[in-house]
Amino acid sequence: MNQFKISTRLAGLLAALCLLVLLVGVAGLFGMGQSNTGLKSVYDDRVVPLKQIKVVADMYAVNVVDAAHKVRDGAMTSVQGLQSVADARKAIESNWKAYLATHLVPEETQLVERFKPLQVKADGAADALTGHLRSGDVAALTAFAAKEMYPAIDPLQDVLSQLMQVQLDRAKAEYDRAETSFQTIRAMVLTAVVLGILLAVLMGGAMIRQISRALGNAVQITDSVAQGDLTVPIKAQGKDEIAQLLGGLTAMRDNLANVVSGVRGNAQGVASASAEIASGNNDLSIRTEQQASALQETAASMEELSSTVKQNADNARQANQLAMSASTVAGQGGDVVSEVVETMKGINDSSKKIADIISVIDGIAFQTNILALNAAVEAARAGEQGRGFAVVAGEVRSLAGRSAEAAKEIKALITASVERVEQGSALVDKAGVTMTEVVSSIRRVTDIMGEISAASSEQSTGVSQVGEAVTQMDQVTQQNAALVEEMAAAASSLSQQAQALVGAVAVFKLDANANANANTSTGISLAPAARASMPAPGMAAHRATPSKAGGSSFRGPKTAVKPQTKLPTPKAGAAPADGKPGAHSPAPALAGGDDDEWERF
Repeated sequence: MNQFKISTRLAGLLAALCLLVLLVGVAGLFGMGQSNTGLKSVYDDRVVPLKQIKVVADMYAVNVVDAAHKVRDGAMTSVQGLQSVADARKAIESNWKAYLATHLVPEETQLVERFKPLQVKADGAADALTGHLRSGDVAALTAFAAKEMYPAIDPLQDVLSQLMQVQLDRAKAEYDRAETSFQTIRAMVLTAVVLGILLAVLMGGAMIRQISRALGNAVQITDSVAQGDLTVPIKAQGKDEIAQLLGGLTAMRDNLANVVSGVRGNAQGVASASAEIASGNNDLSIRTEQQASALQETAASMEELSSTVKQNADNARQANQLAMSASTVAGQGGDVVSEVVETMKGINDSSKKIADIISVIDGIAFQTNILALNAAVEAARAGEQGRGFAVVAGEVRSLAGRSAEAAKEIKALITASVERVEQGSALVDKAGVTMTEVVSSIRRVTDIMGEISAASSEQSTGVSQVGEAVTQMDQVTQQNAALVEEMAAAASSLSQQAQALVGAVAVFKLDANANANANTSTGISLAPAARASMPAPGMAAHRATPSKAGGSSFRGPKTAVKPQTKLPTPKAGAAPADGKPGAHSPAPALAGGDDDEWERF
C-alpha cells in the first residue's frame, strides 16, 4: 500500500467519501424533491380545493340559511339579510370557479357533474329567499325555509361533503406515497452512510497505522540525531511521502555528518588559529605599549626641543637686532674714521705748511745771523763809534741764534710731528679700510643673522608642528593600545568559543566513513590556517631576534619580554647626535617586520 503516495490514498479515500456523500445528497435531494412535489400537489390540489369547497358549503349553510333564520327571528333586518345572501353568492361563485380551475380527478369530475344541477336548484332557492327578504313577509319566509330552502340546499351539502372526502382521500394517498419514498431513500442513505463509515474506518485506520508507525520511526530517528547520534540506521521503503521523508532524513543525516565532521575539523583549526591570534595580539599589545612609551618620551623630547628651538629663535632674533645695532654703530664708526682720516690729512698738510714756514724762519734766522755777523764786522771796522751797533748786532745775532735754535727745535718737533702724522694718516687709512671691512662684515653678519632668525622661526614652527604630530601620534597610539587590548580580549574570547565549539561538536557520533571524510575535510580546511600559522621565509630569524625596543618575538608569551616603562637614556659623557646640548636621543625603533608579520598572520 505504501507504493502509492499518501496524497493519492487520501485523495482516493476522499473521492470515495465524496462519491458516497454525493449519492446521499442526490438521494436526499431526489426525496426532498418528491416530498416537495407531493406537498405542493397536496396543497394546491387538495388543501386549497378543500378550503374552497368548505367555503362554498359554509356560504350555503351559514350565510344563506342563517340569514333566513335571523331575519325570521328578528336578529337581522331584511337589508342585512339581503346583503348577507349577496355576499355568500359572490363568495360561492368565486371559490367554485377557483376549485374548478384546479386539477380534478375522475371522482371529482363525477361529483362536480352531480353538483351542477343541485347548484342550479340551490341558486333558485337563494333567488326565492332574496324575493322573500325584499317583500318582508315573515310568514312566507318561514314557510319557504321549511318547505323549499332545506330540500334545495341539503342535497348540495351532501355532494360538497363527498368532494371534501375525496380531497382527504387524495391527501392520504399522497402522504402514503411520500412515506414509501421516504422509507426507500432512508434505506439508501443509511446504506451509503454505513458503507462510507466502513470505508473510512478501514482505509483510514490502515493509513493511520502505517503513517503513525512511519512517523514514529521518523521521530525516533530525529530524536537520535538530536541527541548527536548520526549513526542511526534509516530504512526507507515504498514511494510515498513517508519514504521520501525518510530518504530526506537519510540525506540530512549524511550531510549533517559531513558538516559536523567538517565543523569539528575547522573548529580545531579555528581554535589553533585563535590561539595564534591571541598570542600575536599579546605580542602586538606589548609592542604597542612600548611604542606608546617611546612616543611619550619622544613627545617630551620634542617639547624640550621645541622650547630650545624657541629659545634659539629668540636668541637669534636678539642677535640679529644686536648685529643690526652693531652694523649701525660700525657704519657710524666708519664715518668717524673717514672724518679722522680727512682731519689727519688736513693736519699733515698743515704740518707740511708749518715745516715750510719753519724753513722760512730758519732762513730768516740764518740771514739775520749773517746780517748780524756783517754788522759786527762793520762795527769792528767802525771802532768806538760802532760799539753800540756791535752790541745791538751781538744781541741780534744772539737772538738770531736762539731763533735758529728754536727754529731747529721746532723743525725737529714739526718733523717728528709730521712723521707721526704721516704714520697716523697711514694708520688712519688702514683703520678706514679695516672699518670698511668691519662694516661690510657686520652687514654680512647681520644678513646671516637675519637668515638664521628666519630659519629659527621656521624651525620653531616646524618643531611645533612635529610636536603636535607626535602628540597626535601618542594619542592614536594610546587608542591603538586600547584597541589592541580589546582585540586581545576578543581573540581570547574567540579561542574560548572555539574550544566550546569543539566541545559542542564532540557530542555528535560519527561512523567510520564520516570520520574519514572528517579527516579529509579537516586537512583541506586547516591548510590555510596552517599556512597562516607557519612563519614566512625570513620571518623566523626575525622572530628569533629581539626587537631593539626590547619587544618580544611574534611567537607568543614563551619569548615575550616585559615592556620597558622608560626608554634608555644616553650616558652623561656621550654627545648628542645633533650636537645640541640637552637634545634627546631618538627612540629606539621597533622591529621593522612586525607589522608585515601581523598582516601576513
